[in-house]
Amino acid sequence: MKKFFLLICAALSLKAQAQNKLTPEKLWQLGRVSGIGISKDNQLLVYSVGIPDKQENRIVRKTYLIATSGGESMPLVQPMDSVMLNSKVSPDGKYIISTKEVKLMNVTGAEKYPDLPKSNVYVYDALNYRHWDTWEDGKFEHVFVAPYVNGHPGPGRDLMPNEPYDCPQKPFGGDEDFIWNPDSRHIVYVAKKKAGTEYAVSTNTDLYEYDVETGTTRNLTEDNKGYDVNPAFSKNGTLAWLQMKHDGYEADKQDIIVTDGKTRQNLTAQRDDIHVESFVWSAKGDSIFFIAPINGTLQVFSVNNPIATKSNAVIRQVTAGDFDISAIVGQDLPNLFVARNDMNHATEIYRLNTAGGRMAQLTHVNDTAYARLGMAKTERRFVTTTDNKKMLVWVIYPPGFDPAKKYPTLLYCQGGPQSPLTQSYSFRWNFQLMASQGYIVVAPARRGMPGFGTQWNEQVSKDWGGQVIKDYLSAIDAVAKEPYVDKDRLGCVGASFGGFSVFALESQHEGRFKTFIAHDGVFDFRSMY
Repeated sequence: MKKFFLLICAALSLKAQAQNKLTPEKLWQLGRVSGIGISKDNQLLVYSVGIPDKQENRIVRKTYLIATSGGESMPLVQPMDSVMLNSKVSPDGKYIISTKEVKLMNVTGAEKYPDLPKSNVYVYDALNYRHWDTWEDGKFEHVFVAPYVNGHPGPGRDLMPNEPYDCPQKPFGGDEDFIWNPDSRHIVYVAKKKAGTEYAVSTNTDLYEYDVETGTTRNLTEDNKGYDVNPAFSKNGTLAWLQMKHDGYEADKQDIIVTDGKTRQNLTAQRDDIHVESFVWSAKGDSIFFIAPINGTLQVFSVNNPIATKSNAVIRQVTAGDFDISAIVGQDLPNLFVARNDMNHATEIYRLNTAGGRMAQLTHVNDTAYARLGMAKTERRFVTTTDNKKMLVWVIYPPGFDPAKKYPTLLYCQGGPQSPLTQSYSFRWNFQLMASQGYIVVAPARRGMPGFGTQWNEQVSKDWGGQVIKDYLSAIDAVAKEPYVDKDRLGCVGASFGGFSVFALESQHEGRFKTFIAHDGVFDFRSMY
């Protein structure tokens, strides 16, 4: 009788969860967790939680501390510098680097035509006039170095005086674009020293080394014509960074390069399926931990530093599972502290044992909210494409899914076009939210996505309406064979390149779909100039 009662309770609990589904309002009540770093003594994890504030129309963030061994969180009340090292102060404590905007070009009507002082229009006669959502306004971000005495900076010196270039890179660059060498004499910074049309069509950023004593600068990566970004020094002074080979190609294979100033090695060239998203040095400098997409997820890998170990680079996958590791927050080896999420759960911070891959959840910001919600089941499938390739397809089922029923089904079209489709948790394109409205969601890792080799990734280039559209149709056709899919209620949805894909599917679907949903879909390339 007791077992029967427990079964009844469990069934009622599952039913209640299935009925309490994720809604847009509930999604916006969730905390947005972001790891900041580890305290100086490795005892505390620092992280922030953002909550949307309707009245202020912005995300309000608060910062917290939690022991790296686990336990209760507490608000951060002391200055951040008292808890964490300030990476912008030189290792010897004598200098500090910071950024500020400098005005170097006249762009507005009033600047170009002094007799029109009220004219606030921007005047352009060539590219570049805008990068993504950031207008060319004649102002440039520059790095400044200043003496640092008793916690106070002195007069700053511009590393790029009168140069019309940005560091950090606009519009997405940050503190990772300028760092100290452990010798406290040199600063390495990222810049694309090109202007006008040349800037607009090139991806050739370089790493520059500035000598604080002499004021001279040299280009460390002049021989490479693609991206050189995210410089980071090991404890013993070996420089690593992320590199793409080809100029003008934003989605090229991204590798980790290391140099000690004498030799230079590519640590990830050996793996055609590895496209590095981010990395950190190990504390000893003998290895690097990095994140890369693999088979529809983001996972942690490690690779030894051949310069330190005097051996060939060997890549090892540290984590595996149906989840994403989106960031490495800090380390106290053998543990890393990582940001983890999946299609049903927003980011929380976990402690990862790098020896065995075991993880323990440290933050629990959204546990209570999720305990009240029915979860969407996610499933991996492999579908044969029209050219006889095996394609990964994520299928997301509604909470309380019943295979005896029929469900409307959405084909999800990823943007990019060369961005990975993984176990991500978005506060915009949220698979759990879609499924919770009663839809089955079909999300194919079609041609153009990293994590499956460069040939798979590059096939979408100059073929937007070709094989990739066939891949989408192969995915929906395979899943639509299931008896629980309502073939009379199929739709497709996507944004940006995903929106382009929706438009293309509308012209090629041959009666498959009843609904087409495109957000910011590209349809006329002249409008993209």
